[in-house]
Amino acid sequence: MESSHWFLESIAADGSHLNYDIDDLPFRIGRGQENDLVLATPGLSRKHAMLYDDISAQLRLTDLNSTNGTFVNRKRIEGSCLLQENDIIHFFTAEFRLRRHHPDQTRFIPSNDSRTMLMPIGANLSELFVANEGEFLDLLNGQGISGAAQPIVDAHNGRIFAYELLGRANHPQLSGSPIRLFRMATALNREIDLSVAFRKFAITSMAPRLHKFPLFINTHPKETFSKPFFASLTALRRQTPEIQLVVEIHESAVTDLLRLRELSAFLRDIGVRFAYDDFGAGQARLNELGEAPAHFVKFDMGLLHDIHLASERKRQVISDLVKLVLNLGSVPLAEGIELEEEAQICRDMGFHLIQGHLTGRPIPADRL
Repeated sequence: MESSHWFLESIAADGSHLNYDIDDLPFRIGRGQENDLVLATPGLSRKHAMLYDDISAQLRLTDLNSTNGTFVNRKRIEGSCLLQENDIIHFFTAEFRLRRHHPDQTRFIPSNDSRTMLMPIGANLSELFVANEGEFLDLLNGQGISGAAQPIVDAHNGRIFAYELLGRANHPQLSGSPIRLFRMATALNREIDLSVAFRKFAITSMAPRLHKFPLFINTHPKETFSKPFFASLTALRRQTPEIQLVVEIHESAVTDLLRLRELSAFLRDIGVRFAYDDFGAGQARLNELGEAPAHFVKFDMGLLHDIHLASERKRQVISDLVKLVLNLGSVPLAEGIELEEEAQICRDMGFHLIQGHLTGRPIPADRL
C-alpha cells in the first residue's frame, strides 16, 4: 500500500471539496512554510502535527506539542494515535477527513472487434502487481536480510540495560526501511513471514553477541496470539535458554483482555517477559494494563517528543501515567528521546529506562 493512496479531504467555504494528496511520509502539517501542508488557519502552530507510517500498515498521527491541539473524531490526542480511513481530523479548527484512493479494477474481456487503445494523457499506470516480488521472497529466505540493535539505558546512570533488536535489509533491489518492507509484505499478505524472518535473523546472528543483556524483540499484530507464534517462541527458548527475551506487544494488538491474559500466562511459563509498545498512543489501555500488567511499558515517542516544551497539563497527564505504571509493578521506558532536555523531564517524571538517539542510535548487525 503506497502512501500516495492516502489524501486529506476538506470542504471549502463555497461547499466544494478539496483533496490534498499525502505524497510522501512523514507528512507535516502546520503554519510554517517548511510543512508539506501549509495552513493559514489562525491559532495553528508553526509545526502542528505529522503523519507517518506504522508497521500495522495504518497511518499514525502525532501532535507536535501544538498550542491548540490536534483532534481525531473530535477527541483531542496526546502524543500520537493510529488512524482509520474516514477518520475526521481537526488541526485546531481546520477540519479534514482521511480518505484513500481506491483505483477501479475492471476486467477486460477480449472480443473479435478489440482495437488498440491509446492511453489518455495524464492517466496513471495501474499498480495491480507488487514490484520486486521475487526479490522480496528471497529476502524471506534470508537473502539480504539484516538487522540492528539499539541500546536501552538506565535513565539515571546511562548504563546499558538492554538492546532492542530491529529488522533491516541490505538487498540491492529492496528498500532498507522496515516500514516500506512491511508495506510490501501487506500487499502480498506476508506480514507474519517478514516478522518471523527478522526475528530469526536477530536471534541467530545478533543475540549471541549480546546474550548478557535482555533483548527486546518485536512482533507483528497479526501474529501476536497465533499458535505458530507460541510454538516458535517455545522452540526458541529451548534452543537458547541463556538469552533473556522481552516480547514487545504492538498497540493495535492490545484490544482483547482475555487473550492478553492467556498470552501473559504462556510467556510466564516459558520464562519470557513482555512489554506494551507505544503506550499512550490513542487510548492509554489502562484496563489492559491493570488486568494484564507487563514487565515493561514503552511510552509512545509521540507522547514524549519535545516534552520540555509541552504544557503543564500534558506533563501532568504523563507523570500520572508513569506513577500508575510503577504502582502496578511495571518498568516505565521513555522511547524516542533525542534531546537532553527531554531526558531530564523523563527522569523527573520517574522513568527508569530511556531509548532514543540521545543515548544510542541503532547499531548495524555487521558492526556489533
